[in-house]
Amino acid sequence: MLIRNCKLIFSDHIKEGSLLIENGKIKEINPSLNDYSGEIIEGNGLYAAPGFIDIHIHGAGGYDTMDGTYDAINSIAKTICTHGTTSFLPTTMTCSKEDILKSLEVIKKAKLNGTDGANVLGAHLEGPFINPSMIGAQNPNFIASPSIENFKAIVGNNMDAVTSITLAPEVDGAHELIRFLADNNIKVSMGHTKATYDEAIEGIKCGVCHSTHLFNAMTPLHHREAGVVGATFDTDITTETISDGVHISFPSLRIAYAQKTTDKVMLITDAMMACCMPDGKYALGGQDVFVKSGAARLENGSLAGSILTLDKAIKNVYSNTRYELYEVVKMATLNPAKFCMVDDKKGLIKEGYDADIVIFDEDIDIKKVIINGKVIK
Repeated sequence: MLIRNCKLIFSDHIKEGSLLIENGKIKEINPSLNDYSGEIIEGNGLYAAPGFIDIHIHGAGGYDTMDGTYDAINSIAKTICTHGTTSFLPTTMTCSKEDILKSLEVIKKAKLNGTDGANVLGAHLEGPFINPSMIGAQNPNFIASPSIENFKAIVGNNMDAVTSITLAPEVDGAHELIRFLADNNIKVSMGHTKATYDEAIEGIKCGVCHSTHLFNAMTPLHHREAGVVGATFDTDITTETISDGVHISFPSLRIAYAQKTTDKVMLITDAMMACCMPDGKYALGGQDVFVKSGAARLENGSLAGSILTLDKAIKNVYSNTRYELYEVVKMATLNPAKFCMVDDKKGLIKEGYDADIVIFDEDIDIKKVIINGKVIK
């Protein structure tokens, strides 16, 4: 396959060129081919970017990770790939140990056997080791005490499928678990936490390397108590933003990006099953969610995930900041690839890398999606 006459989006610049795809890989950038007889995709000046990677997504297309079936994961993968997401971490909720284990088993299956859409890179466990005072849309009935024993009971034989976990570092027992997770190459993120600045820093010293949905369900930055937001800004850990204009105002996003730089932030969706679906009543973690006017909320008004897609997140950030397009795209490609420890094969337009490519126009409207060298859209 030859993709020609595109504006190729690299991590630090954009340049017109072509891509030769063979055996699911980017074989050559700007090949010298005068008589190529294979499939040709005419870019006609469109952008070609690495496939988007979502490290925090619960569901889409009417399906949820906690459905606990391969069909649910596969359906989510098929839905989100049409919006440019070529890899993702299906994200669990604070539910029963049995339900989390069941979901992990199918996530592992999808990771090993593939899907009909976006690649599954592993699982993100959001909870159940969180602070009940920062519950958000998580289910308070299933909060568990952080311990190595409880973690092993939840994941069973699927620990190798866990890429990341969100927990509250200030809860008793968290430090020992954080050290264990970090030693086993599982990314530990602090979220749904009421930690003080000092408690957050202690968590970072133990192995916390990320913070979950910045500003949401965490202690804010105050001039006399910097909180988890302050600890995120004051260290070199990475973070993530739900850039839908609902969870965080655009001025706050600009402040966060200026503080952390575009090298340390990932764009996520935190999408739930109503993503790409009409307004109405849905569910998240066993709780009713009502979707209206671009927001998903519990009956009490709390935000319950989002209905965002990564193409829209990129468009929102690009339209509301002064960053170059390649810097914004990096937050949805290379940065999450590094987080998932797959940046040796994903997240870049680079020879030898997986041919996960998204082609879109000036308005970030997706025209074609290529996953593992095959045209999906």
